[in-house]
Amino acid sequence: MESSTGYYVVKQKALPEVLLKVVEAKKLVDTGRVPSVQDAVEQVGISRSSFYKYKDDIFPFHDTAAGTTITLTFQMDDEPGLLSDVLKIIADFRANILTIHQSIPIGGIASLSISVQILPTTEDVSKMVDEMERQKGVHYVKIIAKE
Repeated sequence: MESSTGYYVVKQKALPEVLLKVVEAKKLVDTGRVPSVQDAVEQVGISRSSFYKYKDDIFPFHDTAAGTTITLTFQMDDEPGLLSDVLKIIADFRANILTIHQSIPIGGIASLSISVQILPTTEDVSKMVDEMERQKGVHYVKIIAKE
């Protein structure tokens, strides 16, 4: 397979445990909670070689999101107020809504896409998406683009 520097957005539950531990170790080092990389990798239970192999290739989504636009796709019930509730979540996380496109509901289900500008003041984007997915009547939320 040809080497590529492409990027993917992957949900945390789909990642191998070693990658999640690399993120955890990086956070320990970056915040100064441990004095060295060796202490961080010992604390999270991975090898130094695993840490150095992946440290530049994995990071929380919100770390690199500021100043970008993300496009989300949704399927949700066609219920009065549900879209308003989703838009309020975006506003509560201090993101800027750029566009909203909604299809005509079929069988009581609407498909829509929302483009959102992530600002320096925007809170954790992953938590924002999680909160939208937890809304009663929202079937799924997926990030389909990040520019």
